[in-house]
Amino acid sequence: MRPSRVLRKRVLIPLRRFGRNDQVVLSVLAVVIGAAAGGAAIAFRDAIAGIQWLAYGFGTEAVATEIGKLPWWQVLVVPTLGGLVIGLFIRYTLPGGKPQGVAHVIEASALLDARMSLTTGIRAAIASAASIGIGASVGREGPVVHLGASLGSWVAKRLHLGRVLARTLLGCGVAAGIAASFNAPIAGAFFALEVVVGHYALSAFAPIVIASVTGTLISRAHYGDFPAFILPDDWLIVSFWEFPAFALLGLVSAAAAIIFMRSIMFTEDVVTRLPIPSWSAPAFGGLLLGCIALVFPQVVGVGYEATDAALSDLYPLWLLFALIVAKTAATAICLGSGFAGGVFSPSLFIGAMVGGAFGVIATHAFPELSSGHGAYTMIGMGAVAGAVLGAPISTILMIFELTNDYELTIAVMLATVIASVVTQQVHGRSFFVWQLERRGVSVRGGHQTGLMRRIKVSSVMDSRFSSVGLDTPIAEVRLKLQSAPWGELFVIGAEEKLCGVITYADLHEAAFDTSHDSELTAADVARAVPAVLQLGDHLDAAVKVYNLTGEPHVPIVADKQSMVMRGLAHEHEVMLAYQRALDMARAEERGEATSTRRRHKA
Repeated sequence: MRPSRVLRKRVLIPLRRFGRNDQVVLSVLAVVIGAAAGGAAIAFRDAIAGIQWLAYGFGTEAVATEIGKLPWWQVLVVPTLGGLVIGLFIRYTLPGGKPQGVAHVIEASALLDARMSLTTGIRAAIASAASIGIGASVGREGPVVHLGASLGSWVAKRLHLGRVLARTLLGCGVAAGIAASFNAPIAGAFFALEVVVGHYALSAFAPIVIASVTGTLISRAHYGDFPAFILPDDWLIVSFWEFPAFALLGLVSAAAAIIFMRSIMFTEDVVTRLPIPSWSAPAFGGLLLGCIALVFPQVVGVGYEATDAALSDLYPLWLLFALIVAKTAATAICLGSGFAGGVFSPSLFIGAMVGGAFGVIATHAFPELSSGHGAYTMIGMGAVAGAVLGAPISTILMIFELTNDYELTIAVMLATVIASVVTQQVHGRSFFVWQLERRGVSVRGGHQTGLMRRIKVSSVMDSRFSSVGLDTPIAEVRLKLQSAPWGELFVIGAEEKLCGVITYADLHEAAFDTSHDSELTAADVARAVPAVLQLGDHLDAAVKVYNLTGEPHVPIVADKQSMVMRGLAHEHEVMLAYQRALDMARAEERGEATSTRRRHKA
């Protein structure tokens, strides 16, 4: 064999196959998206600092200190006028005139084939940066997650990638955004997998980790390798007898998380009922925020300065309690009135104050057993944030990356898991899922629900059915029932309209008593159709009908206006189509899509 043929067979052909491998392509794209999302996180923070400088005259993150130096009128006027401008911007530039956030990313991943608009992502980021820049009590991580996901989705759309690969790239953007925000690549990767992607298959895990690491490297190149918070270096878990106190802190954190979430929704409901335009609500919210900030400037912005102070034991007990109430109220007012932003930073803030207050009390009661206020503060941060976000795993990992302390992480694990379980049992859902359900969007079935919504009932429709007219004599109805598929006759009226259904059970005495055959027609014995499906409906609609009616064979009509019958949707066929789609999706997640397609075709 000539050398050129040997080179081609042993080197070039394997390299080409390697280059066409999905995992290789995803890994390369993960680097690109990770770098883009990391850069976007930096640009977002710079935009916040720029708007803050224009609004208040300073660009530092020591917001509470600087706000306290400003005249009272500026503290009131800036968020009020800023809220008016932001309200108008959101009303006329974002879909539905509402802010965008992590909930929209979850919806896109679960139900929309991971499709998001980059234009909407950029506009949402502008609205969030402006909101934080003028002092709104919201988080900056949620907007970065949304922007990173939009970048990942845009790349997938430009390359015409399928649903599974697009969802993985969406997760890459999310992971890189979180990692760049907290300098925590492990937490970034697991947040994307836990909250957005919904599985840990290697096909998604590897590129998401690559993107998370890339985003972290971009952030460290710009800011340096520093943790997101200023952490004391003298933490030490004194005794295992302290773990009951950590468990109790988990219960307290669950209560704080539930109150925090319900406060936001309560405020949103109140604002909705007010007789004012939706675009003007942020102005009123900004005015109330300014009033709170005059007394407690710590609530302005993301609140990292106050969180650092709590970690360093700088706040007395009364102030910790006051800030729990003030921050909960400020965030509820801002998000409920329509400012754009996230809940990650506020939940960390509230968790820090809850943990700090609990630590002061615990230390006073058992000074010889206490690990110190700072340890309880960090544990409270993880517990409240994990419960609010519905992401206990990634929150625990984030705390570990911040502290690099195994013993403290064990305590965080205990408190966070207890807080998350209690919150789900009492509240029933995370903040993001609750947001979606209030919009009428259910993701409880996750990606399985998305699969059901991608398949139309027309693809499983059986066009075989027996029909009779309204005036068909009962004797003929009886004969036709004997040969009718599935033991059902469908009564068709004028203009082919479906009017009813007949089974042997519907005939009652007429099934065997022929004495009234001359008097009865199909119209006399037919019962109303329990429910119908339309040609454009998807399998999830069919499943709901089966659950509501108990009917295994549901008529399919052209539309509910004409009620022209086209066929039947059988429950066993719908379930079989769903199982095939589910097998295909799982195979794609494991990188086995080709063989599975061949198996289904066979």
